[in-house]
Amino acid sequence: MGLVSPDPFPWNNSHAPLVTDWIQIMSNAYRLVQWNKHKKVYDLTLIAFLLVYLTSFVGIGMLLFPSPEEISLPILLIRAFGTCSIILLHVILAIGPLARISSKFNPLLYNRRHLGVIFFFVALTHALLVFMFYGGFGVENPISAVLIGSYRSGGIPYEYFGFVSLLIFGVMAATSHDFWLKNLSPSFWKSMHMSVYIAYAFVIAHVVFGVIQSEKNLLYPVMISSGVVLIASLHLITGLREFRRDFRFKMSSTQSPWVEVCTVDEIEPNRAKIVQIDTNERIAIFKDGCTLSAISNVCAHQNGPLGEGKIVDGCVTCPWHGYQYNASNGQSPPPFTEKIPTYEIRIEGNRVMINPNANEPGTPVKPAEFNPIFNAKPSEYDG
Repeated sequence: MGLVSPDPFPWNNSHAPLVTDWIQIMSNAYRLVQWNKHKKVYDLTLIAFLLVYLTSFVGIGMLLFPSPEEISLPILLIRAFGTCSIILLHVILAIGPLARISSKFNPLLYNRRHLGVIFFFVALTHALLVFMFYGGFGVENPISAVLIGSYRSGGIPYEYFGFVSLLIFGVMAATSHDFWLKNLSPSFWKSMHMSVYIAYAFVIAHVVFGVIQSEKNLLYPVMISSGVVLIASLHLITGLREFRRDFRFKMSSTQSPWVEVCTVDEIEPNRAKIVQIDTNERIAIFKDGCTLSAISNVCAHQNGPLGEGKIVDGCVTCPWHGYQYNASNGQSPPPFTEKIPTYEIRIEGNRVMINPNANEPGTPVKPAEFNPIFNAKPSEYDG
């Protein structure tokens, strides 16, 4: 659903084609997959990586462990799909904070749901191989044979951790389509998909209490420890960056609701400055030509940061998935119906003033006009 640009680089001029060369793919109906050139390249590259990784893992395993110490093919496949799924999971969890640090990672974020679904099927294959190899040759159901058998054997039944995480990933993969996002509501859908961090904790427990306990090779504990440190560090860094950005502006104790948030020349052309006043929602102030408009920083699609996008063809374009809005009224262009809150804005001299009390989503607000000669950086009008 929604307006989606087929080019995943609307935020990066070094990669984006000329706006006049863009071909917008618009659909106000559900499609199984909204294919375009970049999605195809993304998925084909991912599939190629999977094939190379899996075949290399199995091939190298056979070379390193010849007879009589050889590892059977089913176990090599179990380990290949297991390690591959853990690598993909770390990539998925790293994409978000990396995209906040540098816009160069936004193309990965643009198609992350494709990566998530493929990751689930890799993890599912790992689980099916485990159930069939360790529980498929008896009279008991393979799943219960593995889970109950691990419980009976004593110790920590690490298989349960992996099984619960697989169930969570399955729900996330099954609800990844925009049909579910739209009908469950973006906020509920987003909250539900935040359970990826719970599943990640279960995966780490599955590996720590399972594979690492039985393996003498230090490579596995070093790899999983490095992954945890990497993910934690990236989220901590980006969290601190976002925290420093927030709560820098306070509402006046007087009757006037207007708050000075920046100057006109602090905002780049076709870009935005993101501000937060007290504990209110973040506001994105966009510069379009000689006017400024203020809208919610939260995209109605997946709560993406609109202020980190730019104006394309006269519309604010979300950097996550290309959803677009008119900055003067917070409405998506027809036939789309998404709406976001708008804010009253005015300019006093060179100062940008905001009324932090949000209007109803889709409320038209007259843009604030400024003189491009007296309210712009020299680089914007030299020449």
